[in-house]
Amino acid sequence: MSKITVDDLKNDHEISVYLASSTEYLGHLGFTEHGKRHASLISDRAYHVLKDLEYEEAVCQLAAVAGYIHDIGNMINRYNHGGTGAVMAYNVLVRLGMPPEEIALVISAIGNHEEERGNAINPVAAALILADKSDVHRSRVTNRDFATFEIHDRVNYAANHSKLVIDKQLRKIALEITIDTKICPVMEYFEIFLARMIMCRRAAAFLDCHFSLVINNNQLL
Repeated sequence: MSKITVDDLKNDHEISVYLASSTEYLGHLGFTEHGKRHASLISDRAYHVLKDLEYEEAVCQLAAVAGYIHDIGNMINRYNHGGTGAVMAYNVLVRLGMPPEEIALVISAIGNHEEERGNAINPVAAALILADKSDVHRSRVTNRDFATFEIHDRVNYAANHSKLVIDKQLRKIALEITIDTKICPVMEYFEIFLARMIMCRRAAAFLDCHFSLVINNNQLL
């Protein structure tokens, strides 16, 4: 088992610079937050997806590592940031001394977390997909001018709460979201996130689970 932990990554200057730069650059383009807050949350959720399904601790830790650094490729470009980030992560993990067998799992997960071109090809990738697509919350909105909000801003700003609920016995993974429908109707969520929900369903299926989406206590998928 690798001795590299998420705390090592949080204390690594190179990673900190990449995350800060990603958020700064994406902010100029009007994207939501992709910095340390998002990285920490996805790391924790990816870990608990596998932990709650009783995967080995070593695999859970790799999901946490992948979750923390999955978006560093945004520093270069939003397009194909998964593939770019995987290459960047490879160099960092080699420097930190992670074994090749573990690096392979982490970087393949990072390279497969985008809905445009990603697939759940191993448990780490599946957990990362589910965790990443679950982060819908108003704290991610970087635009402070409500009058200029576009649909992504509205959907995230309307979300007061989101969490993943894992039921190992029933093999169910539910994304539960609370949305202020005065800000954003539920249909707008589907308009921009349908591809992500399909990806989550496939990721859950890889883990031998059923995926469901619950918005304002109503099961929609």
